[in-house]
Amino acid sequence: MHSFALAVEQLSHRFDGVQALTAVTLHIAPGERRAIIGPNGAGKSTLFNLIAGAMPVQTGRVWLHGRDITHLPVPARANLGVGRTFQRNNLFAGLTALENARLAVQHRERINRHWFKHMGGFTAVHTAATAVLQQVGLAEQAHIKAGDLAYGQQRALEMALALALNPRLLLLDEPTAGMSPAETADTINLIQSLPRDLTLLIVEHDMDVIFTLADQITVLHYGQVIHTGPPAKVQADEQVQAIYLG
Repeated sequence: MHSFALAVEQLSHRFDGVQALTAVTLHIAPGERRAIIGPNGAGKSTLFNLIAGAMPVQTGRVWLHGRDITHLPVPARANLGVGRTFQRNNLFAGLTALENARLAVQHRERINRHWFKHMGGFTAVHTAATAVLQQVGLAEQAHIKAGDLAYGQQRALEMALALALNPRLLLLDEPTAGMSPAETADTINLIQSLPRDLTLLIVEHDMDVIFTLADQITVLHYGQVIHTGPPAKVQADEQVQAIYLG
C-alpha cells in the first residue's frame, strides 16, 4: 500500500441493517485526481465520511501513504494530511475571510509548535493565512466577513481553510453544488490550479465538472464499485450509461 496516496480495501458499512457499502476498494496514486460518481443513495457520502474519519469503519481498511488510518479520529487524520471541504459551508460567518484563514493556520501550527516558534508566531500565521487567500483568489476579500461573501467566494474560502492545513489528500464534497455557471467555471479553474502533487478525491453531481477535472472516475451503484477508469471509458461504458440514462 506504500505506493498509493490513498488505499481503501474491502470497505463495507451498514445502517440499521441496510447495506450502504459493500467491499469497496480504491487505489489512488499520489497526485491523482479521482472522482466518485453514482446516483443518489449509491454510497458516496458514506464512503467520504469513512475515509475522513467522520464515521467508524465497520469492515475494511484505509491507508494514507502506506499508514493505516482505519481507526484514527478526524483530528488525527487531519494532522497526517487529510483535508476536506463540505457540501455546506463550514465557516465562521461573523469573522473576516482572513480571520477564518488565521484560525485554520493556527490549528495547524498547534501541531507543529517548533515551526510556529521559529517563524515568529503570529506574524507567520498572518503571512500563511494571507498566502492561502491569495491562492484561492480571495486576497481582495480578506477583510470582508465570511457571511457577506458571495456564495462562490464562501466555497473558495472553505477550500482555503482546507489548504491551510497543508493536506496531502483533499476530499472535495460537491465543490460546485448550488453555484451559478460563472461560479462553477471559477471553481473549476481554482481546482485545476492546485498543486499537481496534491491528491484529490472529488464527489460531484455535475458530469461536465467531473469530466473536466478527473484523471480517473470510480462509479458506485448500490454501494458497490461497478467501474473505474479514465473519463472517456467511463462515459462509454454501457452499464454506466444504463444507470444514468435509464
